[in-house]
Amino acid sequence: MSRKLVRPRQGRMFAGVCAGLAQRFGTSAGLIRLLFLLSLLLPGTQVVIYLALWIIMPNEDRYLVAGH
Repeated sequence: MSRKLVRPRQGRMFAGVCAGLAQRFGTSAGLIRLLFLLSLLLPGTQVVIYLALWIIMPNEDRYLVAGH
């Protein structure tokens, strides 16, 4: 299991951000998704942060090809 912050090819539902965060922090992707959905009930910039992570986090394939 990778501890790098990448969007994995396996376990994605949409962009792989929640699955990548779950791998990085050693928890289940379902828990991260649930926490994200619950956070949408609160005012804030959750969607903007998700979109930023989608852009910033490399795909697992791209990360492996780069040789890191």
